[in-house]
Amino acid sequence: MSLLAQASREALSEGGALAARLDGFTARPAQQRLTAAVAEAIEHRDVLLAEAGTGTGKTYAYLVPALLSGLKTIVSTGTRALQDQLYHRDLPRVRDALGKGVRSALLKGRANYLCRYRLEQARGDARFSSPEQASQFQRIVAWAGRTRAGDMAELESLPDDSPLLPLVTSTVDNCLGSDCPFWEECFVVQARQRAQAADLVVVNHHLLLADLALKQEGFGEILPGAQAFVIDEAHQLPELAASFFGEGFGMRQIQELGRDCLAECKQTTGATAVVQGPVRALEQALRELRAAMEALPPRGTRYRALALPAVADGFDVLADALAALEQAMEPLAETSPGFEACVARARDLGERLQRWRDGDAVSDAFAEPADEQAMVEAVAGEEGADAEALAAAAARGGEVYWYELSARGFRCQRTPLDVSAPLRQHRERSHAAWIFTSATLAVGGGFTHIGRKLGLFDPQTLLEPSPFDWQRQALCYLPRNLPEPSSREFTAAMLAAVRPVLEASGGRAFLLFASHRALREAAAALEGGPWPLFVQGSAPKVELLRRFRESGNGVLLGSATFREGVDVAGDALSVVVIDKLPFAAPDDPVFEARLEAVRRRGGNPFRDEQLPQAVIALKQGVGRLIRSETDRGVLVLCDPRITGKPYGRVFMQSLPRFAVTRRIEDVQAFFATAAPDAPLD
Repeated sequence: MSLLAQASREALSEGGALAARLDGFTARPAQQRLTAAVAEAIEHRDVLLAEAGTGTGKTYAYLVPALLSGLKTIVSTGTRALQDQLYHRDLPRVRDALGKGVRSALLKGRANYLCRYRLEQARGDARFSSPEQASQFQRIVAWAGRTRAGDMAELESLPDDSPLLPLVTSTVDNCLGSDCPFWEECFVVQARQRAQAADLVVVNHHLLLADLALKQEGFGEILPGAQAFVIDEAHQLPELAASFFGEGFGMRQIQELGRDCLAECKQTTGATAVVQGPVRALEQALRELRAAMEALPPRGTRYRALALPAVADGFDVLADALAALEQAMEPLAETSPGFEACVARARDLGERLQRWRDGDAVSDAFAEPADEQAMVEAVAGEEGADAEALAAAAARGGEVYWYELSARGFRCQRTPLDVSAPLRQHRERSHAAWIFTSATLAVGGGFTHIGRKLGLFDPQTLLEPSPFDWQRQALCYLPRNLPEPSSREFTAAMLAAVRPVLEASGGRAFLLFASHRALREAAAALEGGPWPLFVQGSAPKVELLRRFRESGNGVLLGSATFREGVDVAGDALSVVVIDKLPFAAPDDPVFEARLEAVRRRGGNPFRDEQLPQAVIALKQGVGRLIRSETDRGVLVLCDPRITGKPYGRVFMQSLPRFAVTRRIEDVQAFFATAAPDAPLD
């Protein structure tokens, strides 16, 4: 055992530094084994793949050796919320307990920081849709005068989806860089400088991947100096990487370009007369294209979209409108850095649109169907042409071109099917230690699936199950006689089976659904019941969770977004219900293309891709149930395939070892007593 591993174990031991200085700290053998493995990987610049079940204390387990090593370390988390929690809560505690004066920094993508230039542009601009929005803008202006970091997260009252955010923050597209008149006081520049000088930098996966993919989020100059990378919530990395190593454009992005062009006109006499017409034409082209796309499914391949003449024509008109706007602004580019940036953005968006429409000779993901009948099927919504397109993606370029519709917009994307090669290249080029960890990495006790996704060849691995006493603290209930999940009667039958559980628990439950349709059906069925009902979409996620906790006996209905990153410890949450095994949606063109790629290389798409992904997703949902040593709760798995299909065993083998029952009486007894008398069959 290396000296670093020994020191890390001692710090987390019964009489160690953390036990001596942190109230409530409990030494855990699993945490000590994990910290030793992390320390060995750091010491030898190795790669470690480690699953640490809920309650292991993995955050402390990797922070201790990272701080004791003295090496420049990048810690990447799954979300900005986890990033803030790690930096503002966990890191100071461990650093103080160890007595290490390590310099640390928090770094986010530029869209998370106030942009003084764009704030000034927005001042006096009557674009607010309500008095409340105008008042919120004035609060931003007041905060801008006193903030030191410029981190928009400081404004807790500002929702993550506020329409004010794009007005007062910058992106890679619209940042003026060193030409900005506020460059010297730029919050992004200051955050980068702090990160360059720090020994430990906390980022999130979006920022890490943006820079690995050379998207110029401003972190690239720091990456080469890092000697250790810790990737927490590593199960999220492959899916996120696919979007960052691809390319896309969307309706909102183009709309913001038009708004920024008009905003720049205030600074240049006569510019409005030149720009206003092309911007209006661009906005009209977007509206007409979105209207034409109403005839399409919510998601699909590029071929399916362009097979509709109205959609293909709409993209032609949009391309012409972007080119016209670029041409109109070119003479104005010399009048201000803002106009110069707008010209570059219009050109870049036009090029992205053309690449998406046309592909290229090497890796066009969607070859045209071989006959006229296939085109008819595509336009009619049949699967033939799409299947042929997906086969072409798998066979030729290894990427898929697709679109997705939102309520009032669209996004077009090119996505690589396999990101293991670029991830491996960046990792090997760094010559650093890489630690990948999460509570949900293994499938059936093995790491083959996630290892292949991350491009890992024979990494060091560690599997530490949750140290909680699941046999005593939890019970798994598998209701009998439920219909097939695909039947129309399933949701009603599932709710009928769940009601006695809710009556026994007194509410205090998450009901997690595979579809929004089922969620809405459940909301209608449970409305007016004896428990406070909280439905995803009725309020922001953070607000829903706050109300749920405070209610004490609430029932929350959610979809996949509540499967992870949600922590409700204590009596407020004592039941987690999962309606169906979380297999990926069949209408996802990227996922379908991946399945075809597996098939073409001789693999089994279900065994190699669909099943492992669903197992990891289920583990995330189950992880909401037991969050501390004193929690107790019942997991209800309503999908009859868990017992009726051979692959159901893989799901059960991947979950914590707890008592399983098919009798509602056992659930009622669980809540009526301190603990079940004995493990159940």
